[in-house]
Amino acid sequence: MLTVGLRTGICQECRIVDEVVYSQSLGMNRTIHVCLPSAYEKEDRRRYPVLYIQDGQNIFSPAGTNSAFGWGSWQLDKTAEGLARAGTMPEIIIVAVDNSFARRAEYGGLHHAPGSATHSPFENYEAFLITELKPHIDHNYRTLTGAANTAVMGSSVGGLGSVVVAWEHPEIFGGTASLSGTDIAEQTNFLNHVLKAYHGPPKPLRVYLDSGVVDITGGDDGRGLTGQIAAEFRRIGWTDKNLELFTEAKPLTPEQLQQAGLRRDKWQDAQTNQHNEFYWRLRAWRALTFLFPPERQ
Repeated sequence: MLTVGLRTGICQECRIVDEVVYSQSLGMNRTIHVCLPSAYEKEDRRRYPVLYIQDGQNIFSPAGTNSAFGWGSWQLDKTAEGLARAGTMPEIIIVAVDNSFARRAEYGGLHHAPGSATHSPFENYEAFLITELKPHIDHNYRTLTGAANTAVMGSSVGGLGSVVVAWEHPEIFGGTASLSGTDIAEQTNFLNHVLKAYHGPPKPLRVYLDSGVVDITGGDDGRGLTGQIAAEFRRIGWTDKNLELFTEAKPLTPEQLQQAGLRRDKWQDAQTNQHNEFYWRLRAWRALTFLFPPERQ
């Protein structure tokens, strides 16, 4: 992997490094954003767990309140910093990877048939994460490199892809999180042909799954299928120790939306749609504290 551009910035207590890197697996440049915790510059021998997250352009507070069609960013830098200060999770490095025009195909978890002469977009993206991006991050930053300290996370179809990558490579990613992974409804091969067909022992993998109950299509934000996936993990042998399923039972009221700082012109949509960056911002702390519990400090 060759870094072809670099920009650094300061965000509250943490430091965010933006890089433009070239990937041979993808055959293109990809922008990544690396959020370093506040202690990173002060304690020059300390190493940190790492979270890789999809849709990187919407993840950190510098993206602004008007990003993601007005839903705003996840502000994951602020959330992680606050949780670490409160002692509910360790300080971590967060690597946010921008999506591309091929987002759905890269995140969708689909493979070409065995023996195929070409790789699917998902297989190429998976190779980028594992063989190029992670070695690059481990080489250039002070990371804890083992699977127990490495997780991958996403929302919507990015959540599905994150679960599939970790399922296939628990030796690399010891934790995974999917927020509103409703695209599982469109790509049920993972549920029907992978999980249901699996009869081996549980893998060394922490799994966080969540959803709301309503989305812009009039559906349930993937609640039903997310529950089925959780049930399959439990059948295989996952317990509450390494599997968490959370359902946000109802959208917020206008008073709650105002208190949460959402733009007023988004309030009506937010009362009928929990599939957006605003709700993921509010729920992300659950995934962070589950994937990186404080006893790992």
